[in-house]
Amino acid sequence: MIRMAVDDEVLAHYSSGKEQGRLLGGPSLELIRTRVLLERFLPPPPATVLDVGGGAGVHAGWLAGRGYHVRLVDPVPVHVEQARSLPGVRAELGDARDLPALADSVDTVLLLGPLYHLTDRADRIRALTEARRVLAPGGTIAVAVISRYAPMFDGYWYGYVDDPDFVHIMMTDLGSGQHRNPRRVPQWFTTAHFHGSDELEQEMAEAGFADRRVLPVEGPLHWAPGIEARLADPDSLATLLEVLEALEGDPGVRAATAHLLGVATKQ
Repeated sequence: MIRMAVDDEVLAHYSSGKEQGRLLGGPSLELIRTRVLLERFLPPPPATVLDVGGGAGVHAGWLAGRGYHVRLVDPVPVHVEQARSLPGVRAELGDARDLPALADSVDTVLLLGPLYHLTDRADRIRALTEARRVLAPGGTIAVAVISRYAPMFDGYWYGYVDDPDFVHIMMTDLGSGQHRNPRRVPQWFTTAHFHGSDELEQEMAEAGFADRRVLPVEGPLHWAPGIEARLADPDSLATLLEVLEALEGDPGVRAATAHLLGVATKQ
């Protein structure tokens, strides 16, 4: 059995409890588009969902409200406490590499955060293999990762590249995806692994998943000027979502995004 081992820097990053408000504090393309994709690929309610590394329950609470049976596990105590306050969500401490669920017992597994912080590939494969173990045959997995090109776009959009320390971080990210923030600048994230455009598909294949697809979540529109105002306008939002769907099949632009979402099934 694996003991939960959360990097001290990662734990400090999340222990403030602010992650809950990151997606709910205003119009969020990441949140909107993730939900659009989940609606497309998840089985209908009342399917069972295991939300692994589900944080404060932003997705779990939404799914429970739609009639899903949702269980959330997360290694950060404050996240579990926050998620427990949500109607219809069972929340407990847990590790993505050693899930507290029986084999073949759930219809869907969400891994919408753990692979960020499993910096060793072997740990990521173990988390994916655990997800496959608990999925029922025919079940669906949805896995979110951060694109290794995201810091480059952030760096030029927000001007972080004017700091030589950030340039070093950015270039390391582009080369290996191994992200470190020794100065702990809040805007520069925390210890993580950022995926290349084909890396997630390869990891899902190694874990034994079939029908694999990897899609951009926000695409390059994450950095579009005035994007929040467009998200708040129903007509603009509808057009924006059509554009992103049109981009999904082009591998040339797939990694030009902040997040990638992998979906696959257990045969």
